[in-house]
Amino acid sequence: MERSSLRAVGWARTLPLNSEVKTARDWARDHLEARGWTAAAPQTVDAVLLAVSELVTNAHRHAHSSAQLVMTCDDRCLHVSVHDRSGVLPVAREADSESLGGRGMLLVDAVADTWEAHACPHGKSVSACFRIPDAAAHEADASAPPRHQ
Repeated sequence: MERSSLRAVGWARTLPLNSEVKTARDWARDHLEARGWTAAAPQTVDAVLLAVSELVTNAHRHAHSSAQLVMTCDDRCLHVSVHDRSGVLPVAREADSESLGGRGMLLVDAVADTWEAHACPHGKSVSACFRIPDAAAHEADASAPPRHQ
């Protein structure tokens, strides 16, 4: 029988506008550590945490909104999504050497395998996807509950 990538595990957290981005990173790191990723795929964990920082910062700074952070992991990828109340979609733009900011989506684009943004009825969701490294995939399979066919 063909394997399906529909099996998924997920976590969600609301980060109010007044919360620190460190709270989001720590929360994400705890979930990745529980899955064995910090030992099996430390570079991927670093990339995920950078993306979490940038996406939550964008929600707070540019959308002036709380951020709903959702991480889901299926057979192939870890998906990191942040929803905020602004309908303005982000774009990766050229960095201005005179500006202190404006590089968030360039960083997400550099560290994620893919990213996309979608307008929603009450704002937008920005998602970054990270392929599961082989060692982390084996850890995830070992810790996942058995599948029923």
